[in-house]
Amino acid sequence: MNVALRKPPGRGDGNGSVQVHLDPNLQIGNARVFAVYGKGGIGKSTTSSNLSVAFSKLGKRVLQIGCDPKHDSTFTLTKRLVPTVIDVLESVDFHAEELRAEDFVFTGYNGVMCVEAGGPPAGTGCGGYVVGQTVKLLKEHHLLEDADVVIFDVLGDVVCGGFAAPLQHAGRALIVTANDFDSIFAMNRIVAAIQAKSRNYPVRLGGVIANRSAATDQIDRFNAATGLGLLARFPDLDVIRRSRLRKATLFEMEDSPELRAVQGEYLRLAALLWEGSVPLEGAPLKDRDIFDLLGFD
Repeated sequence: MNVALRKPPGRGDGNGSVQVHLDPNLQIGNARVFAVYGKGGIGKSTTSSNLSVAFSKLGKRVLQIGCDPKHDSTFTLTKRLVPTVIDVLESVDFHAEELRAEDFVFTGYNGVMCVEAGGPPAGTGCGGYVVGQTVKLLKEHHLLEDADVVIFDVLGDVVCGGFAAPLQHAGRALIVTANDFDSIFAMNRIVAAIQAKSRNYPVRLGGVIANRSAATDQIDRFNAATGLGLLARFPDLDVIRRSRLRKATLFEMEDSPELRAVQGEYLRLAALLWEGSVPLEGAPLKDRDIFDLLGFD
């Protein structure tokens, strides 16, 4: 289960970095591919799952891939913790040819196809291997050919080579953040990772999604300084918290004016992303500059 960590000539991802390089033949195809990043606990899985449903409501065939050992990205879509790719590979002693698609792909709400990549045992292995094996299995079973949209929901703000691996498949990277210093600090590191990957891969910054935020003044200040842009904003509503407890997406909750507004924002975001968001260059700040920018002494 080991992956060689190396920096081949001419394929460096940053200044002296050591990165995982996936098989260049593992191309996803014609689907619109998005990688969702953000600080741990910021609501990436909630955002990814509801965005997947919004795409499906627009008539798109959607595949959501959870890339977190916690494997709860698709929890509200499937109403359970589904077996991970690593789980099922281990069950057949890593003889992938023995697996069927239904062993690791599960149909969620409104037809969204759901996969949980899982992760290596704690302190061992590499997340890049897990992502690579997941994409390989999906290609071998021709599942990527059936998708219009693929969404990678990626572990926290870990931007090492392994968990930056989805950026090698994505066309656009989306960052979920809140209007606070810690979330924006994590966003800055993610911008740097996306910028590094964009030197050798097609991925580009798609923009910022403000989550659990009544205001966006701090996010707006950071965006103005780095060349980013706000794609959507979702307020801190109790119905969003309750949807996780109910194992449900926001499109399944009891109707209310505030819920309809949030659903409408997800549908607007999905339509915008499908039409093609403007790629952003993004210029990450030095750590000291973030403290100065956001008013810390």
